[in-house]
Amino acid sequence: MTDPTGSETTSSSLPVPVTGGVAAPAATLPARHEGGERALSCEGLIRRIQAYDPTADADLIRRAFAVAQVAHEGQARDNGDPYITHPLAVANILAGFHLDTASIVTALLHDTVEDTGVTQQQLRAQFGDTVAELVDGVTKLTRLELQSDRTKQAENFRKLVLAMSRDIRVLLVKLADRLHNMRTLHYVQRIDRRQRIARETMEIYAPLAGRIGMDKVKVELQNLSFAALEPEAMATIRARLNYLRGQGADVIEEIRRELQALCIDAGLEGVEVTGREKTPYSIWEKMQRRNVAFEQLSDIMAFRIIVPSREACYIALGAVHAAYPVIAGRFKDYISTPKANGYQSLHTGVTLRHPRNQKIEVQIRTAEMHDVAENGVASHWLYKQLPDAAAQGKTKGVVSGLRWVQDLLDILEDSSAPDEFLENTKLELYQDQVFCFTPKGQLISLPRGATPVDFAYAVHSQVGDTCVGARINGRLMPLRHELQNGDQVEIMTARGGTPSPSWERFVATGKARARIRRHVALQQREPHLESGRVALAKAFRQEGVDGSEKVLDSLLKDLRLQSVADLYVAVGNGNQSAREVVQLAYPELRRAPRAPRMVPGLSMRAPAGGALGGGLPGRRRPAAGGMALAGVGAGMAVHFAGCCHPLPGDRIVGIVSTGKGITVHTLGCQTLETFAATPERFMDLDWDYDLIARNATGHHTGRLSVVTANEPAMLATLTNIAAKHEGVMMNLRIVNRQLEFMEILADIEVRDLRHLTAIMVALRAAKGVVQVERARG
Repeated sequence: MTDPTGSETTSSSLPVPVTGGVAAPAATLPARHEGGERALSCEGLIRRIQAYDPTADADLIRRAFAVAQVAHEGQARDNGDPYITHPLAVANILAGFHLDTASIVTALLHDTVEDTGVTQQQLRAQFGDTVAELVDGVTKLTRLELQSDRTKQAENFRKLVLAMSRDIRVLLVKLADRLHNMRTLHYVQRIDRRQRIARETMEIYAPLAGRIGMDKVKVELQNLSFAALEPEAMATIRARLNYLRGQGADVIEEIRRELQALCIDAGLEGVEVTGREKTPYSIWEKMQRRNVAFEQLSDIMAFRIIVPSREACYIALGAVHAAYPVIAGRFKDYISTPKANGYQSLHTGVTLRHPRNQKIEVQIRTAEMHDVAENGVASHWLYKQLPDAAAQGKTKGVVSGLRWVQDLLDILEDSSAPDEFLENTKLELYQDQVFCFTPKGQLISLPRGATPVDFAYAVHSQVGDTCVGARINGRLMPLRHELQNGDQVEIMTARGGTPSPSWERFVATGKARARIRRHVALQQREPHLESGRVALAKAFRQEGVDGSEKVLDSLLKDLRLQSVADLYVAVGNGNQSAREVVQLAYPELRRAPRAPRMVPGLSMRAPAGGALGGGLPGRRRPAAGGMALAGVGAGMAVHFAGCCHPLPGDRIVGIVSTGKGITVHTLGCQTLETFAATPERFMDLDWDYDLIARNATGHHTGRLSVVTANEPAMLATLTNIAAKHEGVMMNLRIVNRQLEFMEILADIEVRDLRHLTAIMVALRAAKGVVQVERARG
């Protein structure tokens, strides 16, 4: 296990409480360290905290350590260390950020409720309400009975957002917890588990660290995740960096001294200049973004100039720009317009003069700005300035300064499903910013690629909902126009205006997308509600049974719905069969098997007997609602996918979509890859071959891609061959025509796969036909 803290080894005897009659072990714990054996200790942690906060409650920390040590007795980490080394390491990470005693105690106890027999009530009794609520906010929600890992992740993140909106320390402890888990990730044996943790870290926790300004934590999380997700790319970049170091080991030091001399010549005193290589992940990310090889990257070195005052930042900038050619478009002033997380700095890119001709990045800031840039929220934490407020848990002032937290809460309110919330939140976290102004001069920060619609929703949700137009720098511009830094945006609204569903295609912020989706869902709800009400009334009337709201209300728990209105909507949009609702209310009426359960995979059965036409042995299931599909409840909306055009004889799978019902795909359809993250949406389907045999003239559309010679008679040839084999040519489209060849998409109405195959064989034998394949996509 990696020791992130460097706390010294000590041994002490502590008054350890007894839980369940078992005394806790000693307070000094061995922990593996890649540089040799080290030890983490409670007393070392306390000395570290008291170095920056002499008033810290050492006895409270000792009691928390003792409770955690007893609770985690017998548990071990993946590397074999006692589990208590993990909360102790997390507490040491937080001590490195100079956090308050409550945060340290929370770090020591953060896994006790989840992984041991300690209860929330016990923590509240021993450590008070603040610590108990912080631990509750950090606790992982692994006991939730959810359908998939993605849904579980989304629900966990939803709860984390709610918790950190009440107290931002929840996020700080959670980030320290994830940082230590990532530092020890290489001890996890299963590759798939390592990659899942690393991907979640890259997508959620690293951006969160960046959003609260903790750049040092963000960079480390990104590089640790990158090493787990792309080990070969990481090794290649590291090898290349090692090679470059060998070629010019003193280059960074030479440039550093050069920049230092420039600042001294400009009359600046107390200037500190540091140089570094960019991290492997930042290099790889730039390679991916620019689509270039490592050798084509010229600015893999970055230099930081720390000056005494804000004014000195601009003096240093002038000295650098006077000495070197400036790279166009690389200058950014985050001092006059800070980022949303409080980050302030001047950024510029310059080219060194001959003979180096090398591009470098230069950042200029004060020591205070640097502290904020590295440690973010932790660097100007409320508790350093207002200890009394800290004791009372008044963190509202800090949270209100983080506008993005409020944006996440708005998304939480507008997103109907956990995974939709997670998707919209990722949009909110990943951003390179542009800064725009309202007509009154208010600064609005938005992600790059944002539009006037995003701007309108950033001002206020009601402004976004009623937006009908926008003036940018005084000129009327389309709502899909991409905003640039410094634009002045005036939003025009209209009473009664509503969001357009088409906006979702071009907005860049999660808040705007969530709000638009919510409005569209509300618009569709009314017609679905009415059609569902009618369908249910008809189904109950046909069976001659009572279908009152009292009966329907008794079914809500089994159907996992909140209200009778939700049931009407589910029936109206095809997600719930009216017939199944009747049979659930009156089981004695059940005459057909219920719809099959959702399965988390693609292991489908091939049709018995292979091709159609021969005898199909074995018991066959009746068709549902006249469809040529078995296993689909009556009344459920079913569509055949236009990307693969499934036919009887194909192996098939259904995808369940809210508001659309079931879409049937062939098992090999490439579109299925886009649903890999949501396996609960897959439905086991098969063709009803009894119905197909009885209805020999059944109609299904097969799509062919045909390449032929570019001759006038070819279209007639294709149509005649299809007609000769009892196929009906429904549509013909020439998609590519050249001097000698043409490519045609042909939709042919056939009975089944065998029928289509016979037509394909006949087409391939025709003169002038070069290639015939089933069309995909």
